[in-house]
Amino acid sequence: MANFSNRREREEMQELLRIYQNLKSGRSSHFIEEEDFERLINYFDDKQDLASAIEAADVGIEQFPYSAQLKFKKADLLIANRQYLEALDLLDAGALFDSNDTTLYILKTDAYLALDQPEKAAEQLEEALELFEGDERIELLFELSDVYDDYEDFEKVFDCLKLILEEDPLNEEALLKICFWADFTGRCEESIRLHQSIIEEHPFSELAWFNLATAFQGLKLYEKAIDAYQYALAIDEKLDIAYRNMGDAYIRIRKYREAIESLNKVLELSRPEDVIHEAIGHCYHKLENFAQARFHYRKASHLNPDDSRIYYKIAVTYCKEDQWEAAVKQLETAMRIHKSQPEFNLLMGECKMVQGKLKEAIQYFLNVIRVRPKNVSGYDALIRALIKAEEYDEALKHCRVAEEHAIGSALFVFYQSGVLFLMGKTKEALVQLERAMRENPRLFNRLSDLVPGLLQRTQVVEILSRYVRKKKRG
Repeated sequence: MANFSNRREREEMQELLRIYQNLKSGRSSHFIEEEDFERLINYFDDKQDLASAIEAADVGIEQFPYSAQLKFKKADLLIANRQYLEALDLLDAGALFDSNDTTLYILKTDAYLALDQPEKAAEQLEEALELFEGDERIELLFELSDVYDDYEDFEKVFDCLKLILEEDPLNEEALLKICFWADFTGRCEESIRLHQSIIEEHPFSELAWFNLATAFQGLKLYEKAIDAYQYALAIDEKLDIAYRNMGDAYIRIRKYREAIESLNKVLELSRPEDVIHEAIGHCYHKLENFAQARFHYRKASHLNPDDSRIYYKIAVTYCKEDQWEAAVKQLETAMRIHKSQPEFNLLMGECKMVQGKLKEAIQYFLNVIRVRPKNVSGYDALIRALIKAEEYDEALKHCRVAEEHAIGSALFVFYQSGVLFLMGKTKEALVQLERAMRENPRLFNRLSDLVPGLLQRTQVVEILSRYVRKKKRG
C-alpha cells in the first residue's frame, strides 16, 4: 500500500513539473494552485537545486502577489543563499499580508543571526512572544533560548526554558535542556523550586524527579539527590543516566558499595564506557579490593587505550600490594603515552627507590621538578633519594632551592638540618634545626625518620624538649 502511495505521489509530481515547465515557456494556460507552488519549491529544495527553487518561488509570487506563505518560502531560500538583506525586505513585505505566522519571526531571527546581529534577533522574538500563545509561543521561546545561547546570555537561556515549563510542565525537550542550564548557571535552588512544583502536579514525571536530583547534587546535597534519583528510577527503571549520577553521588559520600551497584546498572542498561569502569575501579580501590579495582581499570583501558591515567591507577594498586615490578610495567605503559607527566615520574621514582635503584629514582624525581619547579612532593622525594644515595652536597643544594621557592619551607629546613648532621656539620645542623622547630615543630618526625640516631644526640633532645615545654605552656 505504501509503495502504491509513493508511486502515485511521484506521478503527480511529474505531472506538476510538466505543467510548470509549460507555464514557464508559455505553452500552457493551465492554472497552478498556491499550494502546488509550495510543493514545487520544496521539491527543488529537497534536490538541493536552490536556483530552481528560487525561480519557482518567483513564478509563484508573480501568480499570487498577495501570498505571504510564498514570500516566506522565498525568504527562507534567500537566507540559505546568504542573501540576508533581500530576505529581510521580503519578510517585511510578507508581514503586510500575514503577521500572525511564527515562520515570519523565526526567519527574521535566522537572518539577523547570520548578519551577526543577535540583539536584533532576540528583539524580534521578544516582540513576537506578545502575539502568540500555546504551542506557537513555546516554539518561539525555544528559538529565543537558542539565540541567547548564541550570544552567551546564559541566564536568559534558563529563563526561557523556565517559562516553557511553567506553561507546559511536561515538555520533554525543555526538561532535558534545563537540567544542564541549571547546573551551568548555578541556579540549582531555583531549579529545585521549579521541579518540586512540577512534581506536585505531575508526580510520575521521571524527568522532573531526575532534574530535581541533579539540582540537589549541584548543591552537594547528595542524600537528597539519591532519594530523588530513586523516585525517578521507580517510575522508569531503565533511566541509565539516573544510575550514573546516583553512582557519583554515592562516591561523594563515600558509600562505595552502593556506588558500585548503581554503576553496574549503567553497564547493564547501556554500552560499556571507560569512565564507568574507571569509576567502579575507583570504588574497589577505596574498598582496598585491589584485584577488582585492577579488573575494572583494565576494562577501561581496553575501551580507551590512550588514557595514560588508567595505567597509572593500575600501578598504584600494585604499589599498595608491594608488587613493585608489576607497578613499574604499568608506569612504563603510561609513560609511553605521556612521558613527562609529573605524577607518573614521581611514582616510578618511588618504585625504583624501593627496588634500591637510586640513580634511576633520582632521575625520575628530577623529571618531576623540571616540569613542576614548585612541587613539594617532587623535592621531598628527590632529597630523600639523594640522602639515601649519600649524595649530600646535591641534597643540600636542592634543600636550599626548595626553600627559595617557598614550597613547604619548614620541611626543607628540617632536611637541611638532617643533611648537615650526616655531613658531620653539627653546629650548622643545630642552627637549622632550631629555625625549623620555630617554623613548624610537628614536622620533626619527618627528619627523625630520615636520619637514624638523631634522638640519641643530647643537643637535639634539648631543642626538642624546649619546644615541647613551650607547647604545654601555650
